[in-house]
Formats: sequence, structure tokens, C-alpha cells
Amino acid sequence: MREYVFVILVAMTATYLAVPAAYRLALRLNAFTPVRDRDVHAVPIPRLGGVAFLVGYAAATLVATKLPFLRQVYVTPELWGVLVGATVICLVGAVDDVVELDPLTKLAGQIVAAGVMAFSGVQFFSVPFLGVTTVLPGPVLAVLTILTVVVSTNAVNFIDGLDGLATGVVAIAASTFLAYSYWISGQFDPPNVFTSSTFVSAALLGCCLGFLPHNFYPARLIMGDSGSLLLGLLLAAATITTTGGVSPAQVSDTALGATLLPLLVPLAIILLPLLDVVLAVVRRTRQGRKPWQPDAQHLHHRMLRIGHGHRRAVMLLWLWAAVAAFGSIGYVFLNPVLASLAVALAFVVAIALTRVLPRFSVPGHRPVSVPEKPGGR
Repeated sequence: MREYVFVILVAMTATYLAVPAAYRLALRLNAFTPVRDRDVHAVPIPRLGGVAFLVGYAAATLVATKLPFLRQVYVTPELWGVLVGATVICLVGAVDDVVELDPLTKLAGQIVAAGVMAFSGVQFFSVPFLGVTTVLPGPVLAVLTILTVVVSTNAVNFIDGLDGLATGVVAIAASTFLAYSYWISGQFDPPNVFTSSTFVSAALLGCCLGFLPHNFYPARLIMGDSGSLLLGLLLAAATITTTGGVSPAQVSDTALGATLLPLLVPLAIILLPLLDVVLAVVRRTRQGRKPWQPDAQHLHHRMLRIGHGHRRAVMLLWLWAAVAAFGSIGYVFLNPVLASLAVALAFVVAIALTRVLPRFSVPGHRPVSVPEKPGGR
């Protein structure tokens, strides 16, 4: 675990120190998010935060190759493929931050980045389903891998609507994947906690922790598409490398747990961004609009509309993400009854805070309502 702690610190420090350079680059390239009806910012804010994320992740990757135990993970090209894929998708996002690419071009960039990762070995080789490890044909697994990357990148992109929201949600997901992957790999025969999935989770967590001080409301720099797409790709890499190498018996020694948990845990860990993107697609298609056409009805818009301020809305959504993520792995580490009680208690607390706190907003400090007309990611 000491080497993973070091990876987290390296990624965090490098990301934190790279933010001023990313800020100056955004100013030089005039990469600003314009103020739109759906936005909560009153003034344009520089983006290109993804450049700092990429620096942090690259630094963690290079340092890990020199560590006594982690360097064994680089025997295969997987992690180099993740770094190349991250560079590709960050570049696509950075161009979009400056000149606004059309949706199909961004989608093509996501597919290319996903393809690079899949070609390097970061793909589903099997899927744990109904208590058994199911091996699917190679083309099916490759398509499933690319689909996971595309869904994850867009999910993070959709939820990136308030300062610090996406960064915190991804940090929660990364920390949960870190604990889950570390524990699962300890069940190998022989045990080996030095795996691609655990490294990606640790480096991703460090990048988020290093960026968050600059990104929490009021943000000095926002991640932009260069950041949200990059975080989504790294989150997908953690999901794929963890889920694809799991044997149901390693997750739970009960029949029901081995049947359900290997697939439900990864989905629960990224539940909040997944829920937001699914609701957006359903909502927009039912209105006769294209799924990528923006509106102002995301989860964070709804939190503002019911009376929460910017920071409180972010922290409450963090709480909901933590309830789903940590609650899911509770079933891996704890007795099912105890885990269920903990999840139920956390769920009740989250509902109570979401519903009750707006009543205590100080007059004159209530958030400005967000328009419900179309216009938003």
C-alpha cells in the first residue's frame, strides 16, 4: 500500500503544481467557458484543466515504473496504452475547449482513445455474470470496452456543471475502486496487490485531489472537456481492468453475493454520473430532441432549483455519490445485514439533508434559480 500512497502523492502534487501553467495556457488560447442561460457562473472562467490532470497522471505513470513492486505491472503494455489513450482524449477535449468541436468529432476522438486502450490490452476479457465468469467473443468484448469508455466519458462530461462537482464525484469513485481492487487482488492465488486497476485508481484519485483546491467554488480554473473526457476515460479504465479480471468467488463467498456483486459494485460506484446521463438521454429523446442537445435539467440544476447554494449542492451530490459507492463495497467487506443497515441509514440522512437544508438558507443568500428552458450539457 505504501507505493500506492506514493503514487497518490505524486499525482496530487504534479496536478496541483501544473494548474497555474494550465491557467496561463487557457488565457493565452482564450479558452473560456462563455456565460450561458443554463450556467451558474456570472463571469467567464478559463478552462483546460485537463492539461493539469494529464501532467499529474503522466507523472504518476513515470514514477511507478521506477518503484520496486509497481514496475512489474509494466511488463504488459496496458498502462502505457492508458497513458496514450488519455493523451489522445485530452487533446480532443483541449481542442474543443478552444474552438468547440461538433458532437460527432468528439465521439470519434473518444472511440479512437478507447481503441488505443483496447489494443494495448485494457479490455474486458471476461464478464462475471450470474455467479460465473463468462468469456465472450473477442469482437464483442472490444465493442463492450469501447462502449464503456464512451458512456463513462460522457457521464463525467454531463455531470461537470458545478465547480468541484465532477472532480469530487470521480475522486469518490476512484477511492472506492482503489479499495475494491486492492482487496480483490489480495484474494488472488498467490496474492498480488500490484495490478493495473489499482494503479489507475490511485493515480486518478491523486489527480482529483490535486485539482480540487483550484476547482472548488469559486473556481479559478475549470476542467473543461479536456478534463471531463480524460477523467471519464481513466474511470472507464479502472472499471474495465477491475471488472474484467474478477472471479465471482473472489467478491463474495455466498451464492447470492457471487451472482450479483461483481457487476453491481462497479455500476454502483459510478451510479451518480451514470444516472445523470441516462436521465438526460431519456428526457431529451422523449421531448423529440437529440440526446446530445443541451438543457438545464441535470441533477445539479435540480439541486439549485430546490434551494441549495452552489457549495452545498456540490457537497450533497458528493454525499449521494458516496452513499452509492461506499454502500456497494460495504457488501464486499461487511456482513450483508450490517451493510444493508449502513446503506439504509446513509440513504435516510442524504434524503433528509437534501430536503431540509433549503429551509435554513439565509434570506438574501439563496441561489439564483436556474432556468428550465433548453441549454446545457
